[in-house]
Amino acid sequence: MLRAKLNQETARAPWSSLQRFFAQGKVIRVAVGLDLIETALRIARDDTAALGAAIEAGEVGPIPDAEARDWFARDTEVWALVIAPWVLVQETGCTSGSTPTPVHG
Repeated sequence: MLRAKLNQETARAPWSSLQRFFAQGKVIRVAVGLDLIETALRIARDDTAALGAAIEAGEVGPIPDAEARDWFARDTEVWALVIAPWVLVQETGCTSGSTPTPVHG
């Protein structure tokens, strides 16, 4: 049930519209190839083992300033999902309108 709710709350957004959340340190980047919804579920369930592994691998974490500037300059569109207090973002690469995963691509 939570998975379906999160999927419905996922939306595309221009990176520029998320700047204030980035400035507040509330944005978490999810690498392309990871399931954005599954990552949000892990945060909601406080799955520290799985999250720790993704963080160690550099697949989940804060957006480096240089990457944020690049996204802003290129007017990058991202998938965004709020899992309070965080905003998860993932570069779009999927055109189906569904969660950007290798399966849905």
